[in-house]
Amino acid sequence: MLSRLARPLLGSGQLLQAAWVRGITNTTGSQHAEVALAEAAQQEIHVVQPSQGTPRWLQELGAIRTDWTRDEITAVYETPLLDLVYHAAKVHRMYNDPQMVQRCTLLSIKTGGCPETCNYCSQSSSWSKDTGMKAEKLMDLEEVYQAALRARESGSTRFCMGAAWRGPSQVGARQWERVLEMVGRIRGLGMEVCTTLGMLTPEQARQLRDAGLTAYNHNLDTSPEFYGKVTTSRKYEDRLNTLEAVREAGISVCAGGIIGLGEGPQDRVGLIHQLATLPAHPESVPINRLVAIKGTPLEGQEPPSGLDLVRCIATARVVMPKTVVRLSAGRLNLSQGDQALAFLAGANSIFDGDKLLTTKNNDRNEDMVMFENLGLKSRPAFMGYGAGNDTSRDFGAQGVPPAGTPWATSAPSDDSVPVPEGGGCCGGPKKTTATSAGGCC
Repeated sequence: MLSRLARPLLGSGQLLQAAWVRGITNTTGSQHAEVALAEAAQQEIHVVQPSQGTPRWLQELGAIRTDWTRDEITAVYETPLLDLVYHAAKVHRMYNDPQMVQRCTLLSIKTGGCPETCNYCSQSSSWSKDTGMKAEKLMDLEEVYQAALRARESGSTRFCMGAAWRGPSQVGARQWERVLEMVGRIRGLGMEVCTTLGMLTPEQARQLRDAGLTAYNHNLDTSPEFYGKVTTSRKYEDRLNTLEAVREAGISVCAGGIIGLGEGPQDRVGLIHQLATLPAHPESVPINRLVAIKGTPLEGQEPPSGLDLVRCIATARVVMPKTVVRLSAGRLNLSQGDQALAFLAGANSIFDGDKLLTTKNNDRNEDMVMFENLGLKSRPAFMGYGAGNDTSRDFGAQGVPPAGTPWATSAPSDDSVPVPEGGGCCGGPKKTTATSAGGCC
């Protein structure tokens, strides 16, 4: 229900300047919506005039809620596609600059030999003979650092590192320390740093946070009900426990899923419902489109259409208004039109560069042409993330190292690198050089 103050405003059906009916709800739905200043000030936001049968999600379009029901998200998901994109685009503009899309680079720092049994992944040791994937050693620190430099010089503002591990607990202390050093060195470049390293303990999450990690990726992949058909080597609860450890450590949560695994529409709804009803919405939700890899159990799986991807992105945008929705794997054979519709529906991030972990990605030059054609601009590093909670927001928003953090001063003082043209890496004034000790921030 809406408060008494909100009802007459809704009844007017007018355009309200810089005012919005925000649903301030908890998971039990005990608090009501209230009228407050829009967080996207200076915008005209249309408040839907309620009529008999108007669903709550339309009456409160753009409200930040964690009490979504599956039935509500099903109704959003099943909305005729053009209407859904229209509603999602309105929500997107309430909280985001629709032209701003973050460019991220993903690097596999430890490839192959993974003990997990994710049916979509070529890195599992269970079918390495079929995929031809050989287990490699963890990359050297300097090699990873140079890759991050190249990514930054090419315009990426977020550097993501993935290791084919069940989790850091399976590796030795020296390898773990090397990863922590990688995080600190790259954070010192003024880039956001994200890792995906498998399941974490609370202590490991705290160590990553202390090293300077911005975000941790740990995808739920699909709905709880379908998860057993994706992998048998871990449980859904294991994924949720890692997300809780990441959140408690004050690291931004990056959690999404993959469509095209053989799931049905209700599994896609179930995934989005799981994410939207976490205690705080993830700062980032990557939506991946399956890239079927020869030799994996899903090698013959048909990829979902571009419009299927757009429907999932639009649904995620409606139910998680402030979250960065990341258009991730599976872009390679999408047209510019497909991607344009995804950006219109609320996607505001892509992976940049010609390779993801083990699969091909769109050519960087092609992406630059697309940005120009669509009038897109790159999102700077450390631009505030509206989703999540205060623990991660305090640490990650400004790119400022906590007092006493070793990585803030550990990098060589003479290791200066050029800043790409177009301004400071964090959206501030352009500088001639940026030192690895402090970045251009």
